[in-house]
Amino acid sequence: MNYQEALDWIHGKLKFGIKPGLERMAWMLEELGNPQKNLAAVHVVGTNGKGSVTSYLQHIFSSAGYEVGTFTSPYIVDFRERISLNGQMISETDFLDLVERVRPVVERLSVETDLEPATEFEVITVLMFEYFGHMHPVDIAIIEAGMGGLYDSTNVFKALAVVCPSIGLDHQNVLGQTYAEIAAQKVGVLKEHVPFIFATEREDVRHVFVNKAHDCDSRLFEFAKDFYAQENENGFDYQGLENLKNVKLSMPGKHQVSNASLAITAALLLKKDYPKVTNDIIRKGLEETHWVGRTELMFPNVMIDGAHNNESVKALVDVMQKYKDKNLHILFAAIDTKPIDSMLELLSQLADVDVTTFVYHNSLPLEKYPSNYHKVANWKEWIDKINLNSQEDFYLITGSLYFISQVRPVLLSRQEN
Repeated sequence: MNYQEALDWIHGKLKFGIKPGLERMAWMLEELGNPQKNLAAVHVVGTNGKGSVTSYLQHIFSSAGYEVGTFTSPYIVDFRERISLNGQMISETDFLDLVERVRPVVERLSVETDLEPATEFEVITVLMFEYFGHMHPVDIAIIEAGMGGLYDSTNVFKALAVVCPSIGLDHQNVLGQTYAEIAAQKVGVLKEHVPFIFATEREDVRHVFVNKAHDCDSRLFEFAKDFYAQENENGFDYQGLENLKNVKLSMPGKHQVSNASLAITAALLLKKDYPKVTNDIIRKGLEETHWVGRTELMFPNVMIDGAHNNESVKALVDVMQKYKDKNLHILFAAIDTKPIDSMLELLSQLADVDVTTFVYHNSLPLEKYPSNYHKVANWKEWIDKINLNSQEDFYLITGSLYFISQVRPVLLSRQEN
C-alpha cells in the first residue's frame, strides 16, 4: 500500500457519514490492546478556539523539551497534519506503518460484530490512539475533540485536564438546538476528579458546566473568575494559579488572549507532573505559536482565516478593526450547514463581501447565496487580481476551513514566485 492508497482507504469511510456513539471505538481499541490507556493527555473541547488552545499547549510543552503529540481537525495542507509530533506532521513511513497495523481491525469490525462499519473520523481517531499509545509514545498528548464531546470518538480516555474555550451554535442538527444542550454534549467528556478549565459569558452554559463538574467532583477554573487577563501595550498580564507579566502573542484578537489564558492555566495545573514547564517557557511557547489558516497573514496585505460560524466571524470582525483605514476586499465561501445569512451580515460590517464556491462535497453552490452579494465564479481569478504591492488595499479570504485549505497553497505559490 502506498500513501495515496492509504488515504483513499481512509476517505472511503466518508460514505458511512457521522454516527455518534462509542461502541465501535471501544471494540477496535480493545482489539489493539487499548492504546488510549497508555496516554497522558489533555482533552480540548468546544466550538471555537480548540485549535488555538491545542497549538498553545503544544508549543509550551515542546518548548519545555517534552515530546508532544497533537490530534487536530481539519487539516489545512496535508492530511497527516491531524496526527503531529512537536508540531510536525507524522512521517509518510510512520503513517503507512500505522495504517497497516490498524486496517485489519477496522475491516473486521463489521464482519465479526453486529456493529456498523467505522466512520472516517473513527478510523483517524483509532490511528491517533495507536500511534501515541503504542507505536510512538509521547510525554503528553493534546487531543482535540471532533464535533461534540459525550459521543465523540475521542471520548475514550481519562484526561489530565479538560479545556473548553467556547460554546457556540454549531452542528445543531447533531449536538442540540440551544447553547445549554451543546454545552452538555461538550462537557460530556469530563471524568471524575479531572479539572475543567473554561471560558463563557453565558449563564446557561456556566450552569451546565458547574453541575457536571459537581457530579464529577472536578475542580473548576473559569476565565475572568478564577483567572484573569489584563491587556496592556506589551501584550497582557495573567493572574491566576501564578502571575505572569507581559505575555506576548503572535496571533491577534481578544479571543486569543482568552484562549492563551486557558492554556496557561492548564500548563500551570500540570507543572507538578511536568516540572520543566516554567513561567518563562510558557511565555516563550505562547509567543512562538502560530496556527495555520487562522488570522494568518500570507502577505502584509492578505489574511486568511477559517471563520466558519457566527462566533468565529465575530472574533474575526474584532481582529479586522486594526485594518479599518484600508480599502478592504473580502472573499467568502462556506459549506451548506452554516448560518450563511448571519455570517455574511457580520462580515458586511467591515466592507462589501464577495461570495464564491469551491470543490467540496457540501460546499454551498453560488446560486444558494443571497442575491445581494457579488458572486465570484472562480475564486482563483479573484486571488490573481490581488495587488500585493498596494499600501491602501487589504484582502481578507475567509469562511470554511475546507475552503481555506484550498486557498492557502495557491497563495503560497505566489509567495514562492
